[in-house]
Amino acid sequence: MVVFLTFFTNLVLMASFLGMTVGCLAARARSFMYATIPLTLLATALAWMALGVYTSYSKVTIDVGRQDSPQQIFFGTEYRAINPGQIVIPIEVLAGVFFVLIALVFVGLGQVMGRAFQSIPDHLKAYTANIAGSLLGIVFFSAVAYLRTSPFVWFLISMALCLYFATAKSRHYAPALSEQGIKPAAAARNIQVVAAVGVLAIAGFTGWGFGVKGQTLWSPYYKIVYQPETGDIDTNNIAHQRMVPISQEGPAYVLPYLLNRDSGGKPFEDVLIIGAGSGNDVASALAHGAQHVDAVEIDPVLYGIGQTNHPDRPYSDARVAVYLDDGRSFVNKNPRKYDLIIYALVDSLVLHSGYSSLRLESFLFTEQAFREIKARLKPGGIFAMYNYYRQGWVVARLYKMAEQVFGSRPLVISMPYQETIAPQDSQKNHITFLMIGNTDAIAGALREKESFWVNSTPLSNESINAFRPKPPLLERSANALSGEGKANQIKQWRKIGAARVDTAGIDLVPTDDWPFLYLKNHAIPKLNIRGMLTVAGLSALILLAFAPVRRIHPNWQVFFLGAGFMLLETKGVVHMALLFGATWMVNSIVLFAILVMILLSNFWVLWLRPRILWPYYALLITALAANTLVPMDQFLSWSVAGRAITSCTLVYVPLFFAGVIFATVFRDSLQPDVDFGANIAGAVVGGLCEYFSMVLGFQYLLLVALGFYLLSAIFGRKWTRMMG
Repeated sequence: MVVFLTFFTNLVLMASFLGMTVGCLAARARSFMYATIPLTLLATALAWMALGVYTSYSKVTIDVGRQDSPQQIFFGTEYRAINPGQIVIPIEVLAGVFFVLIALVFVGLGQVMGRAFQSIPDHLKAYTANIAGSLLGIVFFSAVAYLRTSPFVWFLISMALCLYFATAKSRHYAPALSEQGIKPAAAARNIQVVAAVGVLAIAGFTGWGFGVKGQTLWSPYYKIVYQPETGDIDTNNIAHQRMVPISQEGPAYVLPYLLNRDSGGKPFEDVLIIGAGSGNDVASALAHGAQHVDAVEIDPVLYGIGQTNHPDRPYSDARVAVYLDDGRSFVNKNPRKYDLIIYALVDSLVLHSGYSSLRLESFLFTEQAFREIKARLKPGGIFAMYNYYRQGWVVARLYKMAEQVFGSRPLVISMPYQETIAPQDSQKNHITFLMIGNTDAIAGALREKESFWVNSTPLSNESINAFRPKPPLLERSANALSGEGKANQIKQWRKIGAARVDTAGIDLVPTDDWPFLYLKNHAIPKLNIRGMLTVAGLSALILLAFAPVRRIHPNWQVFFLGAGFMLLETKGVVHMALLFGATWMVNSIVLFAILVMILLSNFWVLWLRPRILWPYYALLITALAANTLVPMDQFLSWSVAGRAITSCTLVYVPLFFAGVIFATVFRDSLQPDVDFGANIAGAVVGGLCEYFSMVLGFQYLLLVALGFYLLSAIFGRKWTRMMG
């Protein structure tokens, strides 16, 4: 609900980790559990208010890293320029406010967990139960994602659990509560009342809303608002796409087909559309002679809106096959070849997961992905991609990457027309097409006739060849029009021509290891650095305010284990997104598998009861070194089974060894609440270090994890014993 915070959902994850850390460290302090639900309601109310203020007052601008000339591009943030008189709110301020609120929400929950660890003699069995609960949580998450439920359902489930456990566990914690002067029965009643009020309040927020017009739907990726009257579709409160009748609106959708037809090319019979969305590109392909269209869309709700409501009903056509999948994954799995492959406005407005800065579409725009696209083209086929790319350096980067892969220069066309596109040029008001492959006939016609003309009403292009020096008039009506009428009709024609792209200074192209198309340089942007400093500062303040940091002795061994583990988890999520797709289902399966690996390591320790840890550290470091040496895309050409077995071995074996080390240390802990808190605190640090992937790439990010594990070994309390 907080505009543009979806580009930084990893902050939400780190805030929850911080809250659990503080709660564990303060497990023996006065209970903060009573504040959990009120703080949740406060955060929810502020989220709605933030959206309401932004949508109601155009003078309010949220600055996301100077979007007029950014180091990293976030789509949708450039629509409100920072002009004199604007009220500018840096995204760091919004992120900081909600970071604190979310962290405080989890403090009470962390206290309950810390007390539970402290009260159960067998720490490892308690930790195993904790992991089993997390596995159950992943299953529930997958279910609610599959059912496309709203936040009301999520809060309802959470508060219902609070209602249950407030009663069921009040007796269990009676001694601890009594020591604080709290009557257990009264405490249970208070939490029940607050939880019930919370459910009603959340229901009110859900039913009311600020500035929301249309139908609100929830997919596994987005909050989607659909307006049936106009066909507009907003995702995460940002304008995203509009369904239009192709004969009447949307000349950009028909441009590749018109250029091909009027230059003498045969109709594209087999077409692949990646990012099919609500169906505009599919309708255009069908209207221009396609005999078979494979439409790939990652979001089931966007597809569902188009299937039901698109005026041209493209998804009802027998020539169309729909695949709800990640585009890169589909290309890898599908051997079919095509006359035309289109990246259709592929631009997500959300991160793939809170574990990384990877976006849903990141692996579509890499050198390796372009090579896979090339392999799926028929002889004479064309690959086309288009979007409002916002900055000239993005266009130049795509141009250079396509030229390197295909061995020829792409044809670049801008609407409105531009003769030259330079890296420093703003492109936010230009939709740019890059076409590569068999484009010689189109490029030749543009040189010979000087330009091509597209009417704002696509139907007007159907009866003419629009390669000509001057804008055309419709022959049937030219004689009947007055001078003013002819002038108005001429204004409806847009000039199209080949643009020259200046690639000077563009040496960096995205790869599967560094999939950051919208990041200008191999560097952590200033915005992210400010965010890291904000998180670090706020974390220190919260720790000082709520945790007895002066009276505890943190376990640095488990702290660095947590930091390393967070980076391993990030690597696992990113690696599997590349190999099997960046879908929510793959994400759920990966997280489930990681938890299963932790569970297995716990069972290993329960059964074998290891005492000497240096062999596990040695195996962990060896496995990490192997991961660093083997590129992530090494297995893409393998069979699905071979890819799964080999890549999972590489990714999950280090997690097992790290899990054995932590489980052994935690088993023997004298202060399990403090040690578990230190481990989660390390995960916060590891989450911040994920931003180093923008410099190192994801492969060498493992070197940072390796450093953390070496520090864990050095700071191990039983280092001398291990070496013996």
